[in-house]
Amino acid sequence: MEKVYIPQLLQQAEKTLTVDLNKHLRDLETLTPVRGELMVTHQGTYLEVKAKADTIVTLTCDRCLQAYNHRVAIAPQELIWLEHEPDPATLPPEREVSVDDLIETLPPNGHFDPETWIYEQICLALPQPQICDEDCPGIELRSAGKSSGEPVDHRWAALSQLQQQFQPPEA
Repeated sequence: MEKVYIPQLLQQAEKTLTVDLNKHLRDLETLTPVRGELMVTHQGTYLEVKAKADTIVTLTCDRCLQAYNHRVAIAPQELIWLEHEPDPATLPPEREVSVDDLIETLPPNGHFDPETWIYEQICLALPQPQICDEDCPGIELRSAGKSSGEPVDHRWAALSQLQQQFQPPEA
């Protein structure tokens, strides 16, 4: 997807650009291409961005560490204000930022990157925490050996063996 030069949106019918999505994003590993539609409308002082898209991503379960597939379907809407960036030389070294300043802005003569915007929206839609199933039992534990009755995660077995090598012999 190519970046959109914001002033060119004014030349589009109804000042709206519609982008059909059907591609893999460069910074997001997905099993299927991101498919859907993105609309960018120039509203004078702001851009109105809407999309409907879906894809399938492979995630790692936070409990059992197994990979699983997850369908992501999004329908985000966002207003991006168009304002000139202030000259950094005129800004004080430290300034207080109010909640109202925490909005997305672009310069009126700048570019809008649809691929970056869709990437960010999909990342925001990923589940937190990432759990493969409601009933996921977590990592399967097995006994460390006959001498110690405590369970050990099988991934720590090599460390357990190394630890036994350095233990002093029992008298």
